[in-house]
Amino acid sequence: MNLYQICILISSLSFFSYAISYFKSPNMKKEFERFELERYGLMVIVFQLIGASGLIAGLFYKPLLIISSLGLAILMFLGVLVRIRLKDGLLVSIPAFFFMCLNAYVFWISIH
Repeated sequence: MNLYQICILISSLSFFSYAISYFKSPNMKKEFERFELERYGLMVIVFQLIGASGLIAGLFYKPLLIISSLGLAILMFLGVLVRIRLKDGLLVSIPAFFFMCLNAYVFWISIH
């Protein structure tokens, strides 16, 4: 397994975990309220599940990997913008920035 595949697995497993925690932890829904995005919470989670599934399927069908990694990178870019808008600190903003970069890396490698 190479670095590229490890990045894909880390990203997909992380997004699956985040989505599951949205349904199990009331704190996750409270975060969407704090972001003033509670009406979009479920939609974001569905996008994350689709993206995570697309990353895994993309290991076997590259067009899905390209679309999924780009979609998750954009989603996390928007997450970074939300953190900036709320004036969240660097420490709590790092995960969104990390996953934005990770998926941008997977996208970049996938198209080359």
